[in-house]
Amino acid sequence: MAERPTTSWREEIAEEERELAAGTLDPECVCMAALFPEALLVATEEVLDAFEQALLGISEVVDAYVFAAVERVVLALNAVNEAHGGSAFETDEREALCAYIDEALTEHGVDVVALTARHGLGQYQLTDRWRDW
Repeated sequence: MAERPTTSWREEIAEEERELAAGTLDPECVCMAALFPEALLVATEEVLDAFEQALLGISEVVDAYVFAAVERVVLALNAVNEAHGGSAFETDEREALCAYIDEALTEHGVDVVALTARHGLGQYQLTDRWRDW
Protein backbone atom coordinates (compact mmCIF):
# COMPACT_ATOMS: atom_id res chain seq x y z
CA MET A 1 0.00 0.00 0.00
CA ALA A 2 1.22 3.49 -0.82
CA GLU A 3 2.79 5.10 2.21
CA ARG A 4 1.07 8.24 3.30
CA PRO A 5 3.28 11.31 3.63
CA THR A 6 1.89 11.79 7.13
CA THR A 7 3.61 8.55 8.16
CA SER A 8 7.05 9.89 7.31
CA TRP A 9 6.21 13.29 8.80
CA ARG A 10 5.29 11.59 12.09
CA GLU A 11 8.50 9.52 11.94
CA GLU A 12 10.55 12.69 11.43
CA ILE A 13 8.89 14.31 14.46
CA ALA A 14 9.61 11.22 16.57
CA GLU A 15 13.23 11.08 15.40
CA GLU A 16 13.72 14.70 16.31
CA GLU A 17 12.20 14.06 19.76
CA ARG A 18 14.56 11.09 20.29
CA GLU A 19 17.59 13.16 19.28
CA LEU A 20 16.52 16.00 21.55
CA ALA A 21 16.03 13.60 24.49
CA ALA A 22 19.44 12.02 23.81
CA GLY A 23 21.06 15.43 23.76
CA THR A 24 22.29 15.01 20.18
CA LEU A 25 20.09 17.78 18.82
CA ASP A 26 20.33 21.42 19.79
CA PRO A 27 16.92 22.57 21.08
CA GLU A 28 17.18 25.58 18.77
CA CYS A 29 17.19 23.21 15.79
CA VAL A 30 13.90 21.52 16.68
CA CYS A 31 11.39 22.27 13.93
CA MET A 32 9.43 19.21 12.81
CA ALA A 33 6.61 19.45 15.35
CA ALA A 34 6.13 23.10 14.41
CA LEU A 35 6.12 22.26 10.69
CA PHE A 36 3.67 19.39 11.20
CA PRO A 37 1.36 20.18 14.11
CA GLU A 38 -1.00 17.40 15.18
CA ALA A 39 -4.04 19.24 13.81
CA LEU A 40 -2.44 19.36 10.35
CA LEU A 41 -1.51 15.69 10.47
CA VAL A 42 -4.99 14.62 11.58
CA ALA A 43 -6.74 16.77 8.97
CA THR A 44 -4.47 15.47 6.21
CA GLU A 45 -5.01 11.87 7.29
CA GLU A 46 -8.79 12.37 7.25
CA VAL A 47 -8.56 13.63 3.67
CA LEU A 48 -6.40 10.68 2.66
CA ASP A 49 -8.83 8.28 4.39
CA ALA A 50 -11.66 9.67 2.27
CA PHE A 51 -9.53 9.39 -0.88
CA GLU A 52 -8.70 5.76 -0.17
CA GLN A 53 -12.39 5.01 0.45
CA ALA A 54 -13.28 6.70 -2.84
CA LEU A 55 -10.77 4.52 -4.66
CA LEU A 56 -12.31 1.40 -3.15
CA GLY A 57 -15.63 2.54 -4.62
CA ILE A 58 -14.22 2.68 -8.15
CA SER A 59 -14.96 -0.78 -9.46
CA GLU A 60 -14.09 0.11 -13.04
CA VAL A 61 -11.25 2.39 -14.12
CA VAL A 62 -13.15 5.13 -15.90
CA ASP A 63 -11.30 8.38 -16.45
CA ALA A 64 -14.18 10.50 -15.21
CA TYR A 65 -14.36 8.56 -11.93
CA VAL A 66 -10.63 8.80 -11.41
CA PHE A 67 -10.54 12.53 -12.12
CA ALA A 68 -13.48 13.05 -9.76
CA ALA A 69 -11.62 11.25 -6.95
CA VAL A 70 -8.47 13.27 -7.63
CA GLU A 71 -10.41 16.52 -7.71
CA ARG A 72 -12.06 15.74 -4.36
CA VAL A 73 -8.78 14.87 -2.63
CA VAL A 74 -6.98 17.90 -4.03
CA LEU A 75 -9.77 20.32 -3.09
CA ALA A 76 -9.89 18.84 0.40
CA LEU A 77 -6.11 19.21 0.72
CA ASN A 78 -6.49 22.81 -0.48
CA ALA A 79 -8.87 23.37 2.43
CA VAL A 80 -6.43 21.80 4.90
CA ASN A 81 -3.63 23.95 3.55
CA GLU A 82 -5.75 27.09 3.79
CA ALA A 83 -6.81 26.25 7.34
CA HIS A 84 -3.12 26.16 8.26
CA GLY A 85 -2.16 29.55 6.93
CA GLY A 86 -1.83 28.63 3.26
CA SER A 87 1.67 27.28 3.70
CA ALA A 88 1.20 23.86 5.30
CA PHE A 89 2.37 22.03 2.18
CA GLU A 90 5.64 23.38 0.82
CA THR A 91 7.66 21.87 -2.05
CA ASP A 92 8.67 18.60 -0.36
CA GLU A 93 5.18 18.07 1.05
CA ARG A 94 3.55 18.82 -2.32
CA GLU A 95 5.79 16.30 -4.04
CA ALA A 96 5.08 13.67 -1.38
CA LEU A 97 1.32 14.21 -1.58
CA CYS A 98 1.30 14.06 -5.39
CA ALA A 99 3.46 10.92 -5.37
CA TYR A 100 1.10 9.34 -2.84
CA ILE A 101 -1.94 10.13 -5.01
CA ASP A 102 -0.21 8.61 -8.06
CA GLU A 103 0.88 5.50 -6.12
CA ALA A 104 -2.57 4.98 -4.61
CA LEU A 105 -4.17 5.26 -8.04
CA THR A 106 -1.65 2.84 -9.52
CA GLU A 107 -2.40 0.32 -6.76
CA HIS A 108 -6.06 0.54 -7.75
CA GLY A 109 -5.33 -0.29 -11.39
CA VAL A 110 -4.98 3.21 -12.83
CA ASP A 111 -2.19 3.75 -15.35
CA VAL A 112 -1.49 7.36 -14.38
CA VAL A 113 0.87 7.98 -17.30
CA ALA A 114 -1.70 6.75 -19.82
CA LEU A 115 -4.52 8.62 -18.06
CA THR A 116 -2.71 11.95 -18.13
CA ALA A 117 -1.54 11.41 -21.72
CA ARG A 118 -5.12 10.72 -22.88
CA HIS A 119 -6.07 14.13 -21.52
CA GLY A 120 -3.10 16.08 -22.89
CA LEU A 121 -1.39 16.34 -19.51
CA GLY A 122 2.18 15.63 -18.55
CA GLN A 123 2.77 12.73 -16.18
CA TYR A 124 3.10 15.03 -13.17
CA GLN A 125 0.19 17.34 -13.97
CA LEU A 126 -2.65 15.17 -12.66
CA THR A 127 -3.44 17.45 -9.70
CA ASP A 128 -2.54 20.80 -11.26
CA ARG A 129 -6.03 21.79 -12.38
CA TRP A 130 -7.31 21.98 -8.80
CA ARG A 131 -4.20 22.32 -6.65
CA ASP A 132 -3.55 25.55 -4.73
CA TRP A 133 -0.81 24.15 -2.49
